[in-house]
Amino acid sequence: MVSQLKYDRVLLKLGGEALSGPSGVGIDPREAENVSGRIATILELGVEVAVVIGAGNLWRGRSGIERGMDRTTADQMGMLATVMNAIALQDALDRAGIETRVQTAIEMRALAEPYIRRRAIRHLEKGRVVILGAGTGNPFFTTDTAGALRAMEIDAGILIKATKVDGVYDTDPTENSNAKKFEYLSYIDFLNRRLGVMDSTALSLCMDNDLPILVLDLWAKDSLVNAVKGGSVGTLIHQ
Repeated sequence: MVSQLKYDRVLLKLGGEALSGPSGVGIDPREAENVSGRIATILELGVEVAVVIGAGNLWRGRSGIERGMDRTTADQMGMLATVMNAIALQDALDRAGIETRVQTAIEMRALAEPYIRRRAIRHLEKGRVVILGAGTGNPFFTTDTAGALRAMEIDAGILIKATKVDGVYDTDPTENSNAKKFEYLSYIDFLNRRLGVMDSTALSLCMDNDLPILVLDLWAKDSLVNAVKGGSVGTLIHQ
């Protein structure tokens, strides 16, 4: 089965809103189950899956910063919120019979393993999903950057940014019915266009290390399956 795959190890970057349902706020266990079902479709093909998840459903540091909150404090709260999301997703995967480990960049041994690169890779090799929480462990870095960093550390073949939109457009497709979708973009073109789908630090990190990025709609039928097989799906950002 693995011979059919273009990518046999992937880093899946999810927004926290993937767990929240229509409201965009909080954690809905049913949505966590839906996400685990999507992950299961590629695990069944023999793909090794690591996940980095954001915290936008629980906390947006920008709102605190706008009220005068210290940036480091706001970012630390965000890192903790990603761990809540990671544990919720782990629970959904466990209930689906999928062996899962959560590792965190900030040590909290009562809840999760500390992030250790070699241990994470060993879990992946054993077929376990590894959810990487707490971002990079440092303020001023987004979970996009954490996803790019971890993808390179674990030697993933691609960084898949799963959203609710089927790729990257030149303008917001929800506001402009004539928005143009890109099938391919170079890293430089993406940066020059300031498209905002991924922050520039994460994009530059991928560019410097030649890690391809695929932006796709997590909820589209067979989108992840098509992605790991190298099919035409979403927008591919590469050299």
